[in-house]
Amino acid sequence: MKILAYEETPLGVLCLRQRCRPEAPDSWLTEITLDHEFLMSSLHTDSERALASLALERLGGVERRVLIGGLGLGYTAQAALESSVVESVVVMEFLPQVIDWLRGGLLPLSATLMAESRLSVERGDVYEYLLDETVTRWFDAILIDVDHSPDDPLDGSSGRFYTEVGLRSAARHLTPGGVLALWSYAQHSPTWESLRSVFKRVESIPITYFNQHVQEDYTDWLYLASDR
Repeated sequence: MKILAYEETPLGVLCLRQRCRPEAPDSWLTEITLDHEFLMSSLHTDSERALASLALERLGGVERRVLIGGLGLGYTAQAALESSVVESVVVMEFLPQVIDWLRGGLLPLSATLMAESRLSVERGDVYEYLLDETVTRWFDAILIDVDHSPDDPLDGSSGRFYTEVGLRSAARHLTPGGVLALWSYAQHSPTWESLRSVFKRVESIPITYFNQHVQEDYTDWLYLASDR
C-alpha cells in the first residue's frame, strides 16, 4: 500500500492511498478514507458516474450548466463532462486538501480534469451555498455526493438540507425544469417524502454492482427530482 496523503481536516483524518488488487498485482486502486473509515474507491464508480449521466439524460437540451457538490475522486465530474450537452461544470468542495490532490496530480483523473476548460473547482460548503436564498447563479443540474446518506452525514451540518425547507431552498438555484440529484448508500424515506413535497417528479433509482472488496452485490441509491 502507498499513502499519498495523510492530513488533518475539520472532518477528521483524511487519507489518500493506493493499493494493488490481489487478482491483478500490476493494477493500482486509489482510495479515500476519513478517520480510517472507507469513503470511496476507483474500483467501483458506477453510481458516482450514474449520478451525472442519468440527471443529464433527463435534461437533454444544450449548453447545460452543472453544479457538483463534492469532488471525491472526480468520477461524477468526468461523467458530466463527457456529455455533449454540458457547457460548464462547477465543483464545490469543502476540503481544500482534496482540491490540492486534484491540482497536484494525485487523483486518477487529475490530468484529464485539469485539462478540461469547462471545469472549475471552488472551495466551499455546497449545503451552505444551496441553503442561501440569495441566488446569483442558476444551474440546470445540481448533483450532490457528499454524505454517506441523509441518515449518515460526514458531520452534522447537512441535516437541514434534506428537509422540505432545505430542498425548497436548493430548488431556487435550479433553472426551470432543472434536475436535483442526490447520492446515498441506502434508501431514506424521509428524504423521499421531502423531495416529493417540493418537486413534481421524483425518482428513486437503485444502482447495483458487484463489490469486489467483499465479493457480493451492493446497491447505492440515486434520488432525481425535477419540477417537470
